[in-house]
Amino acid sequence: MNTAADAGAMAASAAALARKLTLEEVQVDGRTVLVRVDFNVPVAGTEVTDSNRIEAALPTIRDLVQRRARVVLMSHRGRPGGKVDERFSMAPVASRLSELLGRSVQLAPDCVGAEVRDLVDALGPGDVLLLENLRYYSGETANDLAFATELAELADVYVSDAFGVAHRAHASVVGVAGVMPEAAAGMLLRREVETLSRALVSPQAPFVLVLGGAKVSDKVDLIGNVLAIVDRILIGGAMANAFLAAQGRPVGASLAPAEAIEQAGRLLIEAAEAGVEVVLPSDLVVAPAIDRPEDAHVVFDVAAEEMALDIGPASRTRFAAALADARTVVWNGPMGVFETAAFAAGTEAVAEAVAKLGSEAFTVIGGGDTAAAAAMFDIVDKVSHVSTGGGASLDLLSGAVLPGVDALTDRDSHGAED
Repeated sequence: MNTAADAGAMAASAAALARKLTLEEVQVDGRTVLVRVDFNVPVAGTEVTDSNRIEAALPTIRDLVQRRARVVLMSHRGRPGGKVDERFSMAPVASRLSELLGRSVQLAPDCVGAEVRDLVDALGPGDVLLLENLRYYSGETANDLAFATELAELADVYVSDAFGVAHRAHASVVGVAGVMPEAAAGMLLRREVETLSRALVSPQAPFVLVLGGAKVSDKVDLIGNVLAIVDRILIGGAMANAFLAAQGRPVGASLAPAEAIEQAGRLLIEAAEAGVEVVLPSDLVVAPAIDRPEDAHVVFDVAAEEMALDIGPASRTRFAAALADARTVVWNGPMGVFETAAFAAGTEAVAEAVAKLGSEAFTVIGGGDTAAAAAMFDIVDKVSHVSTGGGASLDLLSGAVLPGVDALTDRDSHGAED
C-alpha cells in the first residue's frame, strides 16, 4: 500500500492540535464560559425532531456544569438572513436541552446587548443560558470583529465545540477565538478531529472509500487527497453518473453535467495511475422521475427519458464484496434517493456491509445525508464514528485547514469567509 506523507502530516498535525487544546486544562470554577455549539437541528412546530447534535454536545456541557462554570451557549439555526425570524428561534432547542440535561436552560431574548449581559451576570455556578440565534445578525456570517468582540465580552473563557461549523470563518467560530483571553477545544471538536484524522494517518489496509451524493466537484479534493493511501473507491449516488458517462455509458436524463464528466474522467485516469481500484455501478434502479417510484425498475443502460436513482442488485452485491475485507472505511454520500423506499436498497446494502465489519475495521461515516441513512438503517452503534459535521468532515478529509480549528491557536485571525 502506498503512503501519503502530505495527508498524513496534515492529519497528525490536526490531531495534535486537538489534543493540545484540552478543556480539562482550563480553570472554569465560578467563571463564565462561552461555548460555541452546533444546535442547527430540525424542528417541526415547537418540537426538535432530531436531537443528535444536541446530544453530541452534552459531554462538554455536563463537564462545565459539574465544574461549576457559568455556561453560556451560542449557536445558529437555519438561515434567517441576518434578521429576526421566529421560525428559526432557539426556543425549541432550549426546551429539548433542558430535558436532556435534567435542568432548566434559560433562553436569552437576544445574543448580544444589555439585557443579555444582565442575564449572564445573574448566572450562578452550574447555570446554563442559551443565546438566541446568532444568525439574526449579519455580522455572524461576515465574521465582523465588532460583533465577535461583543460576544466575547460576555465571558471569561471561550470553548469551541461546534465541529459542524468548524469549516466556516464566522464570528462565533473564528472571531471570538481571536479576541478571548483563553480558548480551548471542547470534547466533541477534539474527538471529531482526532477520529477523522486517524483515517489518514497510516490507515490499516485495505482502505476503502465509499462516495455518493450528487456532486463530483464536492468530492474532487477528497479523492485527490487519499489516492496515495486508499486501495478501492466505490462510487454510487448521482455522482456515479458522471463516472459512467466518462466511460461512455449512457446515463439518460440522470444528473451528469459536462464539467462533472470531465472531472470524473481525470479522476479515473489518476486512480488508474495510482493503482487504485474504482468500483462503479453495473446496473441501476431507474424511473422517469424521483416522484414516480412506482415506475422504478432495473437496467444496465439508462434510456434517454429515465434517470438513475439507486444502484441495482448486482451492484449492491459487488459493493458489499468490495467492502468485505476492508479494515478502514470512510463513507460519505448515499447510493441513491434513500428517503424513498423504491430507491433505498443500495444505501441500505452499503450500510449493512459497513456495519458487518464490526470491530475488525475502523469505519467512519461523514455527511448529513449519510448520517441520516446510518440512523435510518440502525447502524450508528455498529460503526466506529458518525461525524456531526458534513462540510467540515469533508473538508478535513480533503486536506483543508479548518478555520474553526486553526483559530484556536491563531488568535489574530479575523478574516471573513469567502
